[in-house]
Amino acid sequence: MSHSLFVCQLGRQSYHPVWQAMKDFTDKRDASTPDEVWFVEHNSVFTLGQAGKLEHVLAPGDIPVIKVDRGGQVTYHGPGQMVMYLLVDARRAGCGPRRLVTTLENSAISLLSRYNIEAYSKPEAPGVYVNNAKIACLGLRFRKMCSYHGLSINVDMDLEPFQRINPCGYAGQPMTSIKEFYPNVIMTNVAKVMLECLMEELGTCSTYYCSNISTVIKETKEWQWHDAFIY
Repeated sequence: MSHSLFVCQLGRQSYHPVWQAMKDFTDKRDASTPDEVWFVEHNSVFTLGQAGKLEHVLAPGDIPVIKVDRGGQVTYHGPGQMVMYLLVDARRAGCGPRRLVTTLENSAISLLSRYNIEAYSKPEAPGVYVNNAKIACLGLRFRKMCSYHGLSINVDMDLEPFQRINPCGYAGQPMTSIKEFYPNVIMTNVAKVMLECLMEELGTCSTYYCSNISTVIKETKEWQWHDAFIY
């Protein structure tokens, strides 16, 4: 059944307030609450998922490490990386946790194909890869069958911090970015295409609205894509 989706562009944000906002949104939502997708670019941070081990954080240096409640191991977020948080009532959408993971992976693969990048997923290691290098990481958390956290895609970023960890628990895992294949990539364009690909995968949303949640996250910048996301 079709339903409304609220899409938020949060700009550049520190990790912790966005994480707290996701938890608050999920705790307060009910059966009538529209699903939301948040796009954000984080300040540099390592996040350690529920399965994460500190031994995989090799040399963080001046980058903070935060233990979080998503699935998965350790990853890095930083400038030039597009993060998409998926706040979906899975029961209402008619899909379970595994299906939402597949939806995120397929959306990223479809996005990358628009840039003529051939990508694929691995059943044994969630995420999206190009020539064995990881380009997208994902991890979700569910409360009351409602998801939060989501997917990160390396767009145009410094990949050096990934050398300070074992990405997603894999020592020596090579990382890559869209810029390495498409030098003129623009972050805002990637996010717009990503939303289109996500909608195609979900196949249930017929109306999308813009939502300003600056009351939840202080210093949220005005959304620059307003007209682009009204269908």
